[in-house]
Amino acid sequence: MSPLHLYDDARARTFEPFALTRPAGELRAGALLVRQRWEQALALTAAGFVGAPHLASFEELDAPAASTDVLPARAIVANARFAPALAVADPDADVWACDGRVAAVRLREALPVDRLADGTLELEALADPQARTAPIRGWWMQEVWDYVGQLTTMLADDLPVIGPTLQPMYHGATVLGTHPVFVEAGAHVEPYVVLDASAGAIVIRREATVQAFTRVVGPCYVGQASLVTADKIAACAIGEVARVHGEISTSIVLGHSNKAHDGFVGHSYLGRWVNLGAGTTTSNLKNTYGTVALWTPAGVRDTGLQFLGTLFGDHAKTGIGLQLNTGTVLGAGANVYDRMPPKAVAPFAWGGAAPYDTYDVDKFVDVAARAMARRQVTLGARGAAQLRAAHARGTGR
Repeated sequence: MSPLHLYDDARARTFEPFALTRPAGELRAGALLVRQRWEQALALTAAGFVGAPHLASFEELDAPAASTDVLPARAIVANARFAPALAVADPDADVWACDGRVAAVRLREALPVDRLADGTLELEALADPQARTAPIRGWWMQEVWDYVGQLTTMLADDLPVIGPTLQPMYHGATVLGTHPVFVEAGAHVEPYVVLDASAGAIVIRREATVQAFTRVVGPCYVGQASLVTADKIAACAIGEVARVHGEISTSIVLGHSNKAHDGFVGHSYLGRWVNLGAGTTTSNLKNTYGTVALWTPAGVRDTGLQFLGTLFGDHAKTGIGLQLNTGTVLGAGANVYDRMPPKAVAPFAWGGAAPYDTYDVDKFVDVAARAMARRQVTLGARGAAQLRAAHARGTGR
């Protein structure tokens, strides 16, 4: 069986505020992580990832570790910016391509990981022109905002595939619309819940809880052991062990994050271990109805999207009542409160107004460990080392 390795190319390594703390394969795209999508498409379990050097100690849940030394001949290298559709691809191919670009390649010969170290090597350079090439359906993430921009399209494609694979249960909720609703055995749907499938399918995974007086609007995915409650949850991909209260729309919650109070969040992306203080509210539409500009490492750029809220980096935290402007980037580990922050907040910023102080690294790691322990996750030595490396890189210290 060929080992599968996900590759962060140079573009993927600019996908801030997430690239500082995680490889692109561990981002949620549509209902599932990119890694999970590749594993399903190729019927393989990922053996590792090739990413930026500061992620060498990355450790998280069931994620594979960074690949080292040499990738063996016949290993499959997949571009982590490509999110395959949830269908089995041709297992006998040596090259998989979409939209005229190579999405994955089976190596003809052993490949030193060092050749991929800076992300500039294109997979086309590794493909044998005589190799058997097969098409693979999916979505290229050309920019970091594409995860939000393509969310509803991907959910509409994902949920009718995921749903029938689950063991169903009777739920008793009021169901509207004609799209399918899939509630996995072991989920808890309380009375007075409305599952509105008028615009798309709904999937609620085992151990998830949907509390009374919640309206879940499809297409929507609620991950394992997550809690959603008391407002409208529309067109979202909510990962595992998340807490979501108050209105949220067209947003991705990577997992293990808290939006446990009132406050609107729209067209946004919450990384892992994010905590939003009560009343935190994002703007996702300009008063001019024009397209939204977003900070990137290459400068502020026009996204072409009319709707875009906030990208919250891993471990970011907001104070109560914080308001966030359209197209805000909140860096990993940032802890901001009181006044509306600028549209680009540096990683590990701390304070009530710009210019911010820098979050002390020892205090940050200690708080991260405590937050993770609340969800029965231990921050190990490797994970702590990676967070320290991210802090050093993000703060220039």
